Amino acid sequence: MGNAVALSDLVEKFERNMPAIGVFVAGDPRIDEESRQRCRNICKMVADVLADRVKLPDGAPAKVVWAPILVDGEAQADIVAKQFQDAGVKVLVCAPDTWAFPQLSVISLLQQFPKDTPINFTCGNSGPKPGVVFAHAINGAVMQYGKMSHLNVGSWPDTGLDPQMTEGTAQALVDWAQAALATQALKGRRVVVFGHDSMGMETALAHVIPTRRQFGIEITRLDMKLLADMLNKKAYDAEELKALRAFVSDHLGDRLEIKDDAQSGRFDQSLALYLITRGLLHDLNAVGGGFMSQLEWGSDPRGIPLPVADAMESFFNSTFDHNGRKVPTPFATEADVQGLLTMLFFSALTGGQPPLFMDFRKVWEPWEIKALAERIGYTLPQDAAWAQKGFVDGDNSGSASLDWAAAPGASVAEIMAGVSMPQADPGYFPGLGNSVTFVSPGGLAGIAGRLTYSDLAGMFSLSWDEATTAEIPEPMASAVCQLTTAEWPHTFVVPKYATMGEYKHLPPANHFHMVQGLTPARLEYWMDLNCVLSQANWAARPAYIEGVDRPLPLIYAANGGENNAKLMLGKKL
Repeated sequence: MGNAVALSDLVEKFERNMPAIGVFVAGDPRIDEESRQRCRNICKMVADVLADRVKLPDGAPAKVVWAPILVDGEAQADIVAKQFQDAGVKVLVCAPDTWAFPQLSVISLLQQFPKDTPINFTCGNSGPKPGVVFAHAINGAVMQYGKMSHLNVGSWPDTGLDPQMTEGTAQALVDWAQAALATQALKGRRVVVFGHDSMGMETALAHVIPTRRQFGIEITRLDMKLLADMLNKKAYDAEELKALRAFVSDHLGDRLEIKDDAQSGRFDQSLALYLITRGLLHDLNAVGGGFMSQLEWGSDPRGIPLPVADAMESFFNSTFDHNGRKVPTPFATEADVQGLLTMLFFSALTGGQPPLFMDFRKVWEPWEIKALAERIGYTLPQDAAWAQKGFVDGDNSGSASLDWAAAPGASVAEIMAGVSMPQADPGYFPGLGNSVTFVSPGGLAGIAGRLTYSDLAGMFSLSWDEATTAEIPEPMASAVCQLTTAEWPHTFVVPKYATMGEYKHLPPANHFHMVQGLTPARLEYWMDLNCVLSQANWAARPAYIEGVDRPLPLIYAANGGENNAKLMLGKKL
């Protein structure tokens, strides 16, 4: 008679089980030993590249394991699959260098993993014992039964025991692996959103069931009354609050606008809110959050308006606070859940880069730029993209990451030197408190975009473009800021392909988001793995850019194109 085994009920420390990447080689039992050793060496080479360059969403190195056993047939597939399962593998990479038999090798291994397990086939364009031939055979076989797979036909030497892949091969592999790891690492995780749908913004709705179904992410909803009660009860560490206030005061000096004791008390409440919310997110093992604020918290005079949460939200999205450097926690103002998800995925895809939350505030077309320049007597530079093409003034009260006040690599002191915290606009926020403001430097490059949901498709899509921030000289920069809200952060965004006419007519919401260091290929791999429709059909952007975009997955080519295939796959979510 069997006996059930009780697990320990004394858990002093809890760590999430993060997904590992498993690298293996499909083999042919008929090949010579030297070729088999070359296969093992290639497997290790691929694994070493991934271990060196791929990061978890929090920036920690990825766990990568590789199998010295060549998967020649079913018996080896069973052994390697069990080894991978025991190691926590949830992402698979096959690096063939010889011919193999698809069903006997890869498919026998793959069938022992959940159907949504990402798999990549990376090979050299090898001739002697053609792994590339096998890669095409297995990629086609997997596609036929409706599974997504990605093929990376790269390059490494045809001969020699220790070939090394080219940088282009490595970059394509790393981009895919980062997308796959972000996908798997976020499944089963949760975000915490305080309050209901802010200001009735339908584009900010928490689509709980679609989010759970498409991304595997849970949305925990808490009422803002809990925060108000904990703030009133002073449910925070008073000494830590003093340290946080001293940190801000020391760095900002007169740029922290405090005129009397009442203002000082309100600012302390805003900082205390950060400590309280941080604790709640920690207790719930959350990877992100959002805060409704308007209208009930700080804008409705029928109640007791409370101070703005701008400082709290900005610190969450930043790589530091009073305790030093930290991992950003994507956090959305106005309970904008679709904005939160965008920032969460952007940050995860870059190994923890700080995401930026902005209003899609004012689109400046060239004729408007010219008119403003003439009005203030400013001569426009002839070679500046922002003057020739136009830009968006990204400007919002709330969760603007402080890191965006300086260039990458800046110290905390250098970042904070560009930040001010003036008094909040009493018209918007009768609860008062302090806003956060800065002007982002030019030359910050990455992806700007936003997720949206459509009930018609029953799926999420992503509007995106490569983008760079503009460095607009004075007095032009101040004039631009004064025409929106000068007391809020400003980031001047220039899209690469979208015209300003396209850009201003096709945003899926009033907020958009940006992250540095994200490439189009990595983002496209992630959209493939999560069945997210791509909205990047700008007139000036080619459908495929060699060396920039990821190669089209075979399953799309065989099913009527990317959008049609995704809509078909979406029905199976």
